[in-house]
Amino acid sequence: MTSYWNGKTRDELWEQLLEVGSRPPGWDIIVIGGGITGAGILHEASRLGLDVALVEQKDFAWGTSSRSSKMIHGGLRYLASGDFRLSRDSVKERNRLLLELPGLVDPLGFLLSHYRRKFPGPISFNILLAIYDFFAGQWNHRFYPKPEYLLMAPRIKEAGLRGGTRFVDGVTDDARLVLRLIQDSVLKSALALNYVEATELLMSKGVVRGIVARDSATGQEAEVFARAVINASGAWTDRLRTRIGGGKDIRPLRGSHLVFPIWRLPVAQAITLMHPEDHRPAFIFPWEGATVVGTTDLDHSQDLNQEPRITEEEVRYLLAIVEHQFPSLAISRDDVLSTFSGIRPVVHMKRRGKVDPSKERREHSIWEEKGLISIGGGKLTTYRLVARDALKRVIHDPLEGHEKKQAPFEKSGVSAELHSMHSQLGHFTKRRLRGRYGSLWPQVISTSKGGELQPVPGTNTLWTELRWAARNEGVVHLDDLLMRRTRLGITLREGGLRYSQKIKAICQEELDWDENEWEQEFTAYKNLWHQCYSIHE
Repeated sequence: MTSYWNGKTRDELWEQLLEVGSRPPGWDIIVIGGGITGAGILHEASRLGLDVALVEQKDFAWGTSSRSSKMIHGGLRYLASGDFRLSRDSVKERNRLLLELPGLVDPLGFLLSHYRRKFPGPISFNILLAIYDFFAGQWNHRFYPKPEYLLMAPRIKEAGLRGGTRFVDGVTDDARLVLRLIQDSVLKSALALNYVEATELLMSKGVVRGIVARDSATGQEAEVFARAVINASGAWTDRLRTRIGGGKDIRPLRGSHLVFPIWRLPVAQAITLMHPEDHRPAFIFPWEGATVVGTTDLDHSQDLNQEPRITEEEVRYLLAIVEHQFPSLAISRDDVLSTFSGIRPVVHMKRRGKVDPSKERREHSIWEEKGLISIGGGKLTTYRLVARDALKRVIHDPLEGHEKKQAPFEKSGVSAELHSMHSQLGHFTKRRLRGRYGSLWPQVISTSKGGELQPVPGTNTLWTELRWAARNEGVVHLDDLLMRRTRLGITLREGGLRYSQKIKAICQEELDWDENEWEQEFTAYKNLWHQCYSIHE
């Protein structure tokens, strides 16, 4: 039986959703959408002591928020284009996350190579970084001449190399960041349910006063009322807006990535460069024991309810980045571990003619239409600012007057009985678990069975994390477990299928799947991985 962080089953949470929301006024807030924006709103609202519920039509972080470029950054590109406010806010939020969530949001060095007669030059780039560091309140960049730079970035293209600049930003596991926000919110008495779709809006005197919720796992439908409804459904935002006369402002843009084994494309820091064909910024960076190359930026016209997938042209484009930066490695498509593609819900700029996707602004917009509050755009890094902006439409007094005096994220130590287990773990692993699970990380350790405090070979993920997720984190399908609760589907060859027997044993114990259910889930996951997370021959 699927259970969640507060120990309640899916059926119990559905009953709680209806118990509070069965009649007006119902919940204080219903949030539609379980990505980073929705999770951020849930987290901020729960800190304010509001009765808040979140529903997500698929899985938590199923869309953009598990398929981003993983960067927690200030956005040098926004600074270069003159968007000082967005960059300043992003830098401050980056610093806040690095301080509050070590082990989940970590600093990452970035290297940018400077070549003769190529943009950007070291002087102009370092002026840009000086402004960047001014916003951060600390000097965090330096230019290195060629001999020193090659020690940090061995095997990069040397022809015409003048040297390089190093600066620092942050990196995260985006899906786990969403789950951490939801977990901490639920521990503060919020409610969150995946695979529940808001199929309709409930109106009273021309104002939105709730939703019709449909549980796709059981087929049940019910009316759920709330004082406020916030539409944080990302690329799907316009679907609900248009039903009450709102506009169409979201431009779905696809960003795709390639993932390589770290030994095949070894980088200790992120390499940032301009693509040799169109001079767009691109990244090659270490993540979760693998190396990621990204990203593309293209209009996405396919059905949003279908998993996005990389195209052959995108594969060629991303491989060209690696070939350009690391010609001596002779990387080919056979070296690719996996791929992933996400859809950015960018707010379309109202201009004549078609705007280049990469030139669309990444700032968020909020629309209030017949009481429905809808959000478009925004960045992973600034999710909290977006959430607070949305809540200002619900709470008209200053938010500071409502906030409780409590830490943003729950933390805890280790009990005496867990000390022996705790001592088996290295510093990196303990830090990682604290970041991902907060106050629940001792319980994650305590769920382990024989050998499960060891990592899955080739990854940073402990076997006990699979057991914990299956038991406590609302796993409904196998891809929930392998693509979002853990990232084994991305960081292991063939999506981790070589470990299917051990994964099967965990799922059957914790989710009560019989042989038929396992075979259905295994076949569906295998097909999904080959269709949407691999390179097609």
